[in-house]
Amino acid sequence: MIPFEKKELDGTDDKALIVHPDLGALNQSALEYRLEEAVGLALAIGLETTSSRYFTVRSPKAGTLFGSGQVQQIKTILAQEGATILIVDGTLSAIQQRNLEEELDVKVIDRTGLILEIFGARAATAEGRLQVELAHLDYQAGRLVRSWTHLERQRGGFGFLGGPGETQIESDRRMIRDRMAKLRKDLSHLRKTRTLHRSRRQKAPWPVIALVGYTNAGKSTLFNRLTGADVFAEDLLFATLDPTMRQSPLPGYDKAIISDTVGFVSDLPTQLVAAFRATLEEVTAADIIIHVRDISHPSSEGQAHDVEQILRELGVEMEGEEGAPIIEAWNKVDLIDPDDPDGVQLPQHIPDNVCLISAATGQGVDQLIEMITETLSRNHKTETISLPLSDGKRVAWLHENGRVIESGQSDGNLILTVQMSNRNWGRFHAQ
Repeated sequence: MIPFEKKELDGTDDKALIVHPDLGALNQSALEYRLEEAVGLALAIGLETTSSRYFTVRSPKAGTLFGSGQVQQIKTILAQEGATILIVDGTLSAIQQRNLEEELDVKVIDRTGLILEIFGARAATAEGRLQVELAHLDYQAGRLVRSWTHLERQRGGFGFLGGPGETQIESDRRMIRDRMAKLRKDLSHLRKTRTLHRSRRQKAPWPVIALVGYTNAGKSTLFNRLTGADVFAEDLLFATLDPTMRQSPLPGYDKAIISDTVGFVSDLPTQLVAAFRATLEEVTAADIIIHVRDISHPSSEGQAHDVEQILRELGVEMEGEEGAPIIEAWNKVDLIDPDDPDGVQLPQHIPDNVCLISAATGQGVDQLIEMITETLSRNHKTETISLPLSDGKRVAWLHENGRVIESGQSDGNLILTVQMSNRNWGRFHAQ
């Protein structure tokens, strides 16, 4: 099997037509935003979009999804616009994909294939590359009615957009099974290492804070703002793929661990959710989850619902359930114009677990840090202790690892009222 090789996608001559099969589940506004998102996904892989439109599909056809008249209409549009790729913003069966390619004489890729292509081009770490390849093979295993395009790949990613390859179905199936078995074994070793690192962090006094949210919600920008890091943050879907962890100062703690994770998207391929489960376990082990939302986006509520659904699939307990507390950071408030009657407006009632911020300008970030600290301190214990004035070492330790609420002097001793986690109190008394 030819190994995946990451390639630059800039400068491609491929042009894509995007069509969305409207099965009646979305209203007009949601359809427009769904098409806009599909254009962003194509842009993320370096594809120029000639146009995007939706077709009402009242009775999906088993062979082509679209009706025969719609297929001919799509063929005409492809010819008129000079598009060489058709992106179907939905799920296609292997038979539907093959039949559409034969009817239209262009490369056809569905939403799952497009997202896998993006992830294949973006994966930077060894674990990320293994996870994406496993997801790709799982997806490809059911599509061996087509020839394998990776055998003569012309693009980056995993070759969905590449040239034709030789058809050796039985050989390919065996290769897929063998390769997937090896990938699962390799990922199992990496997962054990990650679990070991996580257990070490849990023994330390530092809280872990995970940033989650829809793709392009501003997680990496907030991550950079909180940690002073320089993680790639662009106005681009799936700008972050591999999780990044950095330490950051936090009031009452010597430091906290901030984790930036891959962004979610509606209809995220099940293969990717399964493959990235090990990576996203960082979220399930976090002390606090920060759900970053682009509150300026007209579909912010729908995006939040998609994120919550995927978090539940990962086993993360949501609001009102057992598990880590969740703070919602409503980002990009600087893009909201309260004087624009047609624009997005903030609701009159802001829930208690919400903080309004602009990660780009820094607005509200200090309030978010206060909310994080307050949330972490909810289950902390408060004690009043007496220390000699000369015991500067332990006094400094208390300031670093807890919150000194009150201090005074009595009979030559320093009297401190300190709020700390039970873990830190155990460490202090052990001294």
